[in-house]
Amino acid sequence: MVSIFANLSSLNKKLVRDLDHLRGQVIATALVVACGVASFVAMQATYDSLVASRDAYYSLFRFADIFVTLKRAPEPVADKIRAIPGVAEVQTRVVASVTIDLPNLQEPAQGKLVSVPGTHLGILNDLYILRGTTADPGNSDEVLISGAFADANSLNPGDSLSAVINGRWRKLRISGVALSPEYIYEIRPGEIFPDNKRFGIIWMNRRSAAAAFDIENAFNDVTLTLAPNTNEDAVIEKVDEILEPYGGFGAYGRTDQNSHRFVSNELAELEVFGTFIPAIFLAVTAFLLHMILSRLVGIEREQIGLLKAFGYSSRSIGIHYLKLAVTAILGGIILGIALGAWIGSGMTALYADFFHFPILQFSIPLMVYVWSFVISILSASIGAIFAVRKAIATQPAEAMRPEPPPDFRAGWLEKLGVQKYFSTEIRMIVRNLSRHPFKALLSAFGISLSVALLFLGFYFYDAINQLIEIQFGMVQKEDVEVTFNEPMPGRTRFDLQNLPGVERVETYRAVPVRLRFGNHTRRAALIGLLNEGTLRKIVDKNLRVVRIPNDGIVLSKTIADSLGAKSGDIVSVEVTEGDRPVREIRIADVVEEALGLGVYMDSIALNRIMRESSTVSGAFLSVDEGYADKLYSTLKNTPAVAGVSRPQAALDSFNETMAQTIGTSTTFLIGFACIIAFGIVYNGARIALSERGRELASLRVLGYTQREIGVVLLGEQAIITAWAAPIGWTVGFLICLLVTRVVDAEIIRLPLVISARTFLFSFLIVVGAALISGFLVAWRLKRLDLIEVLKTRE
Repeated sequence: MVSIFANLSSLNKKLVRDLDHLRGQVIATALVVACGVASFVAMQATYDSLVASRDAYYSLFRFADIFVTLKRAPEPVADKIRAIPGVAEVQTRVVASVTIDLPNLQEPAQGKLVSVPGTHLGILNDLYILRGTTADPGNSDEVLISGAFADANSLNPGDSLSAVINGRWRKLRISGVALSPEYIYEIRPGEIFPDNKRFGIIWMNRRSAAAAFDIENAFNDVTLTLAPNTNEDAVIEKVDEILEPYGGFGAYGRTDQNSHRFVSNELAELEVFGTFIPAIFLAVTAFLLHMILSRLVGIEREQIGLLKAFGYSSRSIGIHYLKLAVTAILGGIILGIALGAWIGSGMTALYADFFHFPILQFSIPLMVYVWSFVISILSASIGAIFAVRKAIATQPAEAMRPEPPPDFRAGWLEKLGVQKYFSTEIRMIVRNLSRHPFKALLSAFGISLSVALLFLGFYFYDAINQLIEIQFGMVQKEDVEVTFNEPMPGRTRFDLQNLPGVERVETYRAVPVRLRFGNHTRRAALIGLLNEGTLRKIVDKNLRVVRIPNDGIVLSKTIADSLGAKSGDIVSVEVTEGDRPVREIRIADVVEEALGLGVYMDSIALNRIMRESSTVSGAFLSVDEGYADKLYSTLKNTPAVAGVSRPQAALDSFNETMAQTIGTSTTFLIGFACIIAFGIVYNGARIALSERGRELASLRVLGYTQREIGVVLLGEQAIITAWAAPIGWTVGFLICLLVTRVVDAEIIRLPLVISARTFLFSFLIVVGAALISGFLVAWRLKRLDLIEVLKTRE
């Protein structure tokens, strides 16, 4: 090692000595870099791995391209669909909602029964068997159930469950547990969060399902795939034309398929975070290196002058400081890649479990490694460039001349005449800050960046809590929601009112529609609510309660933006069920909901559009909990009831699923922000010690105690840290505002809400980092060699 060092050039020897002298700051900087690189690698690797896993799953298990549900059509109609140019494969099936009775649940669960051919070879939306075997075609009571539903209810092959199929109770035997690319994200129609305990998929042999629903030699659902380069819209138009006489509800592509849309939305959000968050961390790295090197150049101005006097070129000196910046972060890049790979592997497994991918392909693309080095070195170079320019511009004669002493004029304490009320140490602190205001503000801004990152981390918890408060505290105020198999007459509300424990009933009407405005089209569910209803309300993410107008529709902002429409515009509403009326309706209001993609209007107005009396699709119930068991027992035995859901169950599901994934990511973000906070605060304190070493040593020689010089140095850092808090809160708020604009997910829109806890915790953690840094700097002060410090600026 000694021989290697002896063979180095003079500037490289200086580089090694500088790295050793600055080892504490180098380690702190490397940790900051490691956080930025780890977040980049983890999020990019997670995104790439999940996309690869999803695409492989879709391909291997033949996920369909177009889907359509209808009332009923004879099997030969499928041949007309096969004849459409561009259609590759067509698979007809029987699909229906069923009520499930589970012994561990008070309320009835809901299932979606999907028929599968007797042989699974070559079918669309093929099944991956997790446990057990496929259903025996000769046994009409054997079924497969979805993995998430089975796990949530501890069901296994060989177990049984009871279901209401076409109005009759049947006992079904579970032959296996399976997954399908069509139901990666299992949710009830019209809901946002999965409730795997109360909703699942049941696959039954096609012959058995057709017999159960009296649909022999016919079908009520079709999926198809397209040949490459086929115009999807043209095929959808042809399919709708063929199936319209048979009660088709409108064909749609993958983009509008529930499961695919939710998965794609989540992945798009992850992609944005994978770019946005690391960019913030690496920007902080660039600033931190700028702060360190620019002040290091100031400390080493005499050495730079000597180097130039001995013939070293400005170019070689500039390269020396660039090498110092790059070398300081290399360890952080390597650590960050390793840490990012570990975190990414865990996050991928978490998401894969959330999405129920049977195929998990975790890998880190080569370009992620390359970009980790390129972006980190580039950010370090940008941070160092101004310091390098300062070093290059320094003239030898000027650099070797001692800095002129500061102008010791009266400060503002003296001008106010209050200096006698403060100790000498406090006066020294105030005087130094007032003489170097720019340097103090720069230090405060550096620390404020760590406050801002912590602010951002805690903001996500605030946003989640606000989402929960809006959706489950203001929007869904019902205790139970009941949906029917078929639209029911308005008098059904009186039947519901007479059920055990029911205190209030508010019915609603829901119809599938296709919205058109100009050249834009959007599929949605149009919900007709009671104008005077109290159990279900429309609330935007700013807590504004939106009143249902007597005429016109209310659109969520996401749907309005996708159509290019605004309040007051006239949109074409094409109902895709029943008589399929088409109406031109004015947009009465556009609401920025926190969750979902709502289209609303008054239920009476919707009944008018449908040319029906007071038909309802479901109802919201307020229930006396003391009668809940009796109510659920009655609903289980009511054939007309397709499903029963509870907001509390949806909240529990949210906390178990989406809140878990968001919470895990946020925990890592806050952890990284804490490390960055320490890195910035510690570097600031160490730089201040290096800059004022001679001054502090002189004070010791003049008789000042260890405690007094500690107060001078650390007291100044305490004031700078206090200044940093309001700056950091402001920067953090602006970053949060930017997040709400950049991360504009379709399903979930983050509200801009900041709690007092976020202000407090972001400040307290930085104060904690300042205390730890102060302890380390105080320890170095105790070991200060007065003679050595007074001999040299280093």
